[in-house]
Amino acid sequence: MADVKKIATRESYGNALAECGAKYPKLVVLDADLAGATKTSVFQKAFPDRHIDCGIAECNMTGIAAGLATCGKVPFISSFAMFAAGRNFEQVRNSIGYPHLNVKIGATHAGITVGEDGATHQCNEDIALMRTIPGMTVIVPADDVEAKAAVEAAINHEGPVYLRFGRAAVPVINNNDGYKFEIGKGVVLKEGKDVTIVATGTCVSSALEAAEKLAADGIDAEIINIHTIKPLDGDLIVASAKKTGKVVTVEEHSIIGGLGGAVSEVLSEKQPTKVCRIGMNDVYGESGTASGLLEKYGLDGNGVYAKVKAFVQE
Repeated sequence: MADVKKIATRESYGNALAECGAKYPKLVVLDADLAGATKTSVFQKAFPDRHIDCGIAECNMTGIAAGLATCGKVPFISSFAMFAAGRNFEQVRNSIGYPHLNVKIGATHAGITVGEDGATHQCNEDIALMRTIPGMTVIVPADDVEAKAAVEAAINHEGPVYLRFGRAAVPVINNNDGYKFEIGKGVVLKEGKDVTIVATGTCVSSALEAAEKLAADGIDAEIINIHTIKPLDGDLIVASAKKTGKVVTVEEHSIIGGLGGAVSEVLSEKQPTKVCRIGMNDVYGESGTASGLLEKYGLDGNGVYAKVKAFVQE
């Protein structure tokens, strides 16, 4: 997939906000002194009177956004995932989740592809944290097309939404006329009969690359892009599991509480199936290049291919 156009979903986030600014006059964007990195600076340049830099004060930013939501605005709060979900958890839970306010959380720099910033900034726990908050919708776009569609869908969705974006450029895979984004609905990117690979975010392109390698070995993998972790498209996952009999989940996140946990919960209740969870195995990340870290932790195409092949051949 080396020749495929690549764009970081944080770039898509900033561009989507700017594009939606004129269409949605109630849209307000807040940032915590990271507008250049989160790319909300694109919105800031276009709509300076609707962008609020709250300084390095994520928790205060959340309270301000909650107040704006009670006045009919549609506020997006933006920061790195480690701060937006981690440092901010209590405020998100009590000030946004509990009153079920119409606040959107744009969390950038998620997962190990933050790269050289190291373990302190590589948030691999945010999906798990956010999906435990009652009423919180959790979305992890796979590429530029999906990220832009997710931002607009979040604006039109009533209630809190957590959107997870990455720092590193990823392949654009959804640039086709038939693509449709719908909150809570997964997308079958490739049909197969031997194993189901359910992926999200950065790892969707890794899963597609792995599928090509598996096909060369005679293994027909079904690839499902789950962009919405909550609410999860359980019906699609169950139907695929019934067909293939084996399910693999792939995520740039801890295997505890993220996509792997969500899929396992659904299958254990509705279609008991053997599951292999590929992700961060209860470890912290480390400093390194994004590509080097994906390779080391087995989240690139080759790593996913090797793990899926071993799982199928067990």
